[in-house]
Parts: sequence; C-alpha cells; structure tokens
Amino acid sequence: MADKLVIKNVGIMLSGALEAPILDADTVVCIDGKIADVGREANVDADGATVTVDAKGAALSPGLIDSHVHPVAGDWTPRQSQVGWIDSSMHGGVTTMISAGEAHFPGRPRDPKGVVALAIAAQRSFSAYPGLVKVHAGAPILEKEMVEEDFKYMAEAGVTLLGEIGLGGVKAGDEAKIMVDWARKYGIQSTIHTGGPSIPGSGLIDKDIVLEAGADIIGHINGGHTALPLDQIRCLCEDCSAGIEIVHNGNEKAALYAMRTAFELEQADRVILGTDGPAGSGVQPLGIIRVIAMLASIGDVPAETVFCFATGNTARVRELDCGLIEKGRAADIILLDAPQHSAGDTVLDAVNLGDIPGIGMVIIDGRIACQRSRNTPPAKNLPEVV
Repeated sequence: MADKLVIKNVGIMLSGALEAPILDADTVVCIDGKIADVGREANVDADGATVTVDAKGAALSPGLIDSHVHPVAGDWTPRQSQVGWIDSSMHGGVTTMISAGEAHFPGRPRDPKGVVALAIAAQRSFSAYPGLVKVHAGAPILEKEMVEEDFKYMAEAGVTLLGEIGLGGVKAGDEAKIMVDWARKYGIQSTIHTGGPSIPGSGLIDKDIVLEAGADIIGHINGGHTALPLDQIRCLCEDCSAGIEIVHNGNEKAALYAMRTAFELEQADRVILGTDGPAGSGVQPLGIIRVIAMLASIGDVPAETVFCFATGNTARVRELDCGLIEKGRAADIILLDAPQHSAGDTVLDAVNLGDIPGIGMVIIDGRIACQRSRNTPPAKNLPEVV
C-alpha cells in the first residue's frame, strides 16, 4: 500500500515559484514521498490517506534550501564544537543543504589524492546520512596540483559539487577557470568564494577573479564575512549569469544591494540563499528564515517573493527535485504561521515586518520529520495530525 499524506485547511499556499508565488489551493496530496496533487480540497483525491494533517489555517511552503553549508561528519562540526546543528536547522525549516566544501575537516588534506578521497568519502557518508535533512556533500576544495583526470574520477564516483574556489591553493582566475571547465565537462557544479579571506589559507577573491573563473555560483556575494565594494558587486550581477548567493554570515548592506541590483536587472531568478555555516560566527539554525525576514522587511520585497529565493530559485539553480509545490516534486514541505503576538496578522505580514515565523511542522519526503519547532517562536496556528 502506498504511503499517502494529505495536508488540508492550508491558509496561504506558497509555491516557491517567482512567476506565481501564491497558489489558489488549500490541500496538498503526497504519495510515496512525492507531491501528487495540489488544489482545493473538493477537487483533489484526499481519500485513503495514511496520514492526514489539518494545517488549521497555517501557511504551507516548500522546505527551505540552504545553498551554502560547511559540513564535516554527520551532525557534528568542529567549528564551535557543536553536535546536532543539522537537526537544529531542520527546526528552522531547512530540509535540504548544499555543501560549499568540507573546509573544517580536521587535518583537511591538501594533496590531490587526499582531496579526491575526502570528497568521495563525504559524498558517500552524507548520501547514507541517517538524519532526515538531505545533505548534498562531497565538495572538494581545489588545489593547484589537481588534473583533469581527478575531476573525471570524482564525477564517476558520484561527486557533483566543487567546494568554494579560493579556500585552497587555487586562487588565480586563470587557474580556477581551467578547473571550472573540467568540472563542468563532467557535470560538477562550481561555486567561488567572493570577498575577503575567511579561514586560514583563503584569500581575497575580487570581481576580476570571479568573472575570469566563470563558476556557476557567485558564493556569498555579500561576503563571507567581508564583502567586496558595492560597485564590484554590481559588476558581478551585470557581467555574468551565475547564481547570486546571499548568505546569513555576510554583510547585510551588501546583501540588500545585491538583491536590489538583481531586481533592477530583472534577474531575481538568480538570487539564492545560504547560511555559510558552521563558521566562526557560529551555527545558525534559523539562518535562512532570518535572511528571508531581513530581505523582505528591510529590502521592501514581498515575503512571498523572498521565500522563492530559498526554495524554487535554489532548486532550479542547483538542479534539485524539491523547492516547488507542484506535481512530481519531492514532498519537502513546512507548515508555518505568524508568531504569537506578532504585529502581523498572517505569516507574510509578520515576515514583511521582520518577524521570524513560527514553524509548526516539517515534512521531508512525505513523512513528518518534526512538529512544533523547538527553535522558532510558537506559531499562532499549529497543525495537527488527525
């Protein structure tokens, strides 16, 4: 018998798609981990559900995607010596994470064989990760001595990502471009560090290096932590078509500037969100939802649009099967509402005012991963399993 989850009585249905961020629907039907139908309850097949969730008027959104994390091993990070950071992020609405490199691995190897071995080991271990959040890991930090055969070998072994360029020995634009081209040839997506140095061994990566390298993602365009001058950020937005990644652990003024520039260029579909954690500033379980609230409230962009940055935009840029509420997509879903006593009546009102919403339920692959979040404020309306 198929696993069938029905979510009904949804107040606001966020699609994750910029072209239509709010759906005229109150019910989602999920079968065997995939979204099978979306619409009004009277018009969908809600019979025979294995599990039925009454949203009680709470809003529904695709699960949030963190486009920039630095995992090491399982749910532990040596950065701040924390255990459980991935699970805590799930309580912040994150259902998928993308590694920008296992940069904090103790004694991280710098020779090509070690780099390749670590990438494959991370890819394998997180593919079999027993937690609920989907962690796409195994992102090698590039070193000078690597050759094309290394990229071919990694791709054949299942590696699909490069760690952010600039954290290792490869920092020059011409060197990076050669390796980006090799990666692209074998189906590996690339991200480049942007701004001033962060961890020991990293260095300044300015607009000229970013543009010459030609990576797929402009990693933390607002700095990680130190941002480039605003005129350089504008050049990056104007002079290439790469993903524009805004992170929690960066410069907020630069984040707002990058977002506004993307809108000026009518290229908001390029904007994606990450935390860039764990990092020196700690672990941010609510990092993605905080960036959403910041961009919506201070940036004066409707909350339903900003939610798309962390869902559908990221899914499309990263070529993922989640991030959108539509048939055939992975049933990665969060139910959320305005926090209790917020000045905003609805979750969108609250986020537009800068409040962090209350998350009442997280669903991954059509199964309930958690109910009321232990990290967000309590929501006005909490869903129930009926």
